Amino acid sequence: MPIHRELLRHVTERPEKPAVVIDGGSLSYGELYSRACAIHRFIQALPRSKRRSFDLPGVEKLVAVSLGNHIGFAGYFVAATALPNACAVIDPMMPEARIERIVERLAPDVLVVNDAACPSAEIGRGLGIPVIVAGTEPFSLTAKTDAFPVDAEGIFLIGFTSGTTAEPKAYYRSRQQWRRSLERGRLVFELQDAPSTLCPGALAHGLALYALVEALDAGATFHSVGKWDAGAVAQILSSGIERLVAVPTHVAGIARAWAGEPMTSLRDVLTAGSKLNLGEIESMRRLFPKARIREYYGASEIGFMTVSTLAGGASDFPIDRVGQAYPGVKISIRDPEENDVGTDVPGTIFVDSDLIADGYLWGDDGQAFRVTPAGATVGDLGEIDANGMLRVIGRAGGMMITGGNNVYPAEVESALKSCPDVEDAVVFGLPDAYYGQRIVAVVSGEVTDAKILADHCAGKLARFKIPRQFYHIGSWPMTSSGKIARGQVEASVISGDDLVLRLSA
Repeated sequence: MPIHRELLRHVTERPEKPAVVIDGGSLSYGELYSRACAIHRFIQALPRSKRRSFDLPGVEKLVAVSLGNHIGFAGYFVAATALPNACAVIDPMMPEARIERIVERLAPDVLVVNDAACPSAEIGRGLGIPVIVAGTEPFSLTAKTDAFPVDAEGIFLIGFTSGTTAEPKAYYRSRQQWRRSLERGRLVFELQDAPSTLCPGALAHGLALYALVEALDAGATFHSVGKWDAGAVAQILSSGIERLVAVPTHVAGIARAWAGEPMTSLRDVLTAGSKLNLGEIESMRRLFPKARIREYYGASEIGFMTVSTLAGGASDFPIDRVGQAYPGVKISIRDPEENDVGTDVPGTIFVDSDLIADGYLWGDDGQAFRVTPAGATVGDLGEIDANGMLRVIGRAGGMMITGGNNVYPAEVESALKSCPDVEDAVVFGLPDAYYGQRIVAVVSGEVTDAKILADHCAGKLARFKIPRQFYHIGSWPMTSSGKIARGQVEASVISGDDLVLRLSA
């Protein structure tokens, strides 16, 4: 892991301080380090897989972790990312067929799971891969502590991100990339005094995994939950947590679940995954009156791209922008020939940065992450102003063409979410014999009148961008990373099931 040197310092200076707290279970820095050392010795003694079909330079053992938000996750991750090893983090909530394809292609030296009877465990055993169940290890977790290599370089992490196909993409990252990001983040996010941090998202996804590593790097206590429960998370927050890292849908759930007094201990809220709207910011201001509210824009393959302070800073950034470039990152907007188009002109967002992933082990469909002489891009479209403020328009692959006009869902969603009493919105295109695609919007909140929604859009969008059909949803289906399951919402509109209700003007 990129932080073994810092971790050793924390163990020496504050061994009794809680490092990780999940569902009431707690590990101190001393306990975490001792366990990780024992796990590392076990990993090193394992025979190396002879079935791996790809090369990972400098990696001796590959450990696959499919634990979910288990109290043992941090120990296995620390051990599995120490030189000369690397860790592949697999979401146990993925469809079984997808997990099987990943495990079969990885051919890890060992697979770590949270339950002997879970699908990941059965898949591993079926493929002849050694399986370890966290909590019932066949080795001592309290054995003599050894020192990890602290100056390691090279590959340490394999992660998975969905793209334009159903097959998950496997990207890999080096310790150097994350180390650089963490060093800058200590200053950007003011983590020098190790604020207690709560992130309720899945550790198998980039937001929560990075928040865990970031907290351990700073010597903070990282809090999470085994399974998302808005009421339980709100209760933990109210106990004196200083920093919250979450996707906007999680923050909205916390706000709905909490009926107590405002939480004055919270000093920072950091969100990512989707753009905050004005209603969400106002809700957070009421719930967390002393917190600075920030969001960042980034991608698993590229890392941080921009950071924005929306409330509580020396000066608040425009709500329609995602902020200015993260330290060490340069952003440009380019046309299809990759020429820089300058300011206030839409185009593809390119990044020049030393935080960019090395590439994919597999799944590169050429439609998302790519690196060219102009920089790196994941295909997002946007524009930048003279102050360096970036506005994200949407993903190129998500563009709708209606009546010969190009429309990006993110722009329509942003307009809808600025409508009073709209909590969230999802916009997509459906086949239409006349228009090619007709724009459909699904909203949550108290608004149930299509005319109100259409009139609001008319004040913010060109006529051809206004949705032609509106639906209301009471509760959004969610992915394991806390984002709206957009495909399921679209499928419900197409099938006409009772998850959504069509609105009439």
